[in-house]
Amino acid sequence: MAKTRRVCHLLLRFLAFAATISAVIVMATSHQTATIFTVSFEAKYTNSPAFKILSRYFVIVYSVVTVYGFLVIFLPAQSLLWRLVVALDLVFTMLLVSSFSAALAIAQVGKKGNSYAAWLPICDSVPKYCDQVTGALIAGFVAVIIYIILLLHSIHTVIDPLLLSKN
Repeated sequence: MAKTRRVCHLLLRFLAFAATISAVIVMATSHQTATIFTVSFEAKYTNSPAFKILSRYFVIVYSVVTVYGFLVIFLPAQSLLWRLVVALDLVFTMLLVSSFSAALAIAQVGKKGNSYAAWLPICDSVPKYCDQVTGALIAGFVAVIIYIILLLHSIHTVIDPLLLSKN
């Protein structure tokens, strides 16, 4: 049973690592050049001030979580550090949720615009760029779901031996 639990945990960690690194790579490499009436401009995730801050937040958080997830894969199963991993899983899950939701909000403005702020939608002009950002957000959402499952699994793994020893 313990071996099955460990394999399941490693599989979840590897999937979380793959999802976070994909989100980082796709978001960081998203760009497209468009020409409108002989004026050429490049859409990048670091161009507009609002999207620059929030997308960098997304890329930085997902990069840190990627490194953390990679390091935890090599943590021995019997280590006492697993109690710290549960706390760090909680913190990183909250960071993933906040950075994902911030990037999603700005992506929505990029796609639909905001008539009250006079922000025009850009996805009609640079659809490849918007598709790349959408792909990064999908990978980011998958990472959030996997980290929520990992958090629940980590809590169960740490608490379960305590419950068994009291009976």
